[in-house]
Parts: sequence; structure tokens; C-alpha cells
Amino acid sequence: QVQLVESGGDLVQPGGSLRLSCAASVRVFGILHMAWYRQAPEKERELVAFITNGGMTNYTDSVKGRFRISRDDRRKTTALQMNSLKPEDTAVYYCKAIVMAQAGGGVYWGQGTQVTVSS
Repeated sequence: QVQLVESGGDLVQPGGSLRLSCAASVRVFGILHMAWYRQAPEKERELVAFITNGGMTNYTDSVKGRFRISRDDRRKTTALQMNSLKPEDTAVYYCKAIVMAQAGGGVYWGQGTQVTVSS
């Protein structure tokens, strides 16, 4: 069982920055691949960024060059640094943990944190 707690969501003006954080309650963070998703009103949840347990990353096209995902295995956290924010980035952002198959598998979600980009 993995519990995830996100933090950092806020109201920010266009062009501003936010840093989201996700803390995992797990014995060994290294068994987890981590991801950030977002869901805007009346839209489907979409993948924003992904980082493997080895540190390889991938981003959806709309955030490339503006967002950066990272992980700190010692602190058992993953972060999403968001720069040059746009109104279309407004959404609830969710942290997702994917347990490696070799460690038993499983998918876990956080409760979400609201990001609002508006002037």
C-alpha cells in the first residue's frame, strides 16, 4: 500500500511559476515510477509528466520546456516545477505512483491539488 499526498497548488497569474510536491509513504521509494496527471473541468485526466525509478523523464507536448519533473529518493518525494504558466494549465493535478512489476505491481493516486492560472 502506497499513500501519496500532494501539495503546492495555488492561484497564480499567467507567466508565473509553481512547484508541486508529492510525498509517498512507502518503505522503498526506488520501486516506484512516478507521474503527474491533471484534469481540467469537463475534460479527461491527462498525463503531464513521467519519471522512472531510474530518472528517465517524459512530458506531454504542451508542457515541454516549461515543466520539469524530478524525484528525491531519500526524501521519498517527487516534484513538478511549472514555469511560464498559462490559463490552460488550470486543473487539478494528481500524483500517481506505479509500483514496479518486480515489486508486486500496483497503481496509487493522490487526492489532487488545485492549480488555477488567472489574472
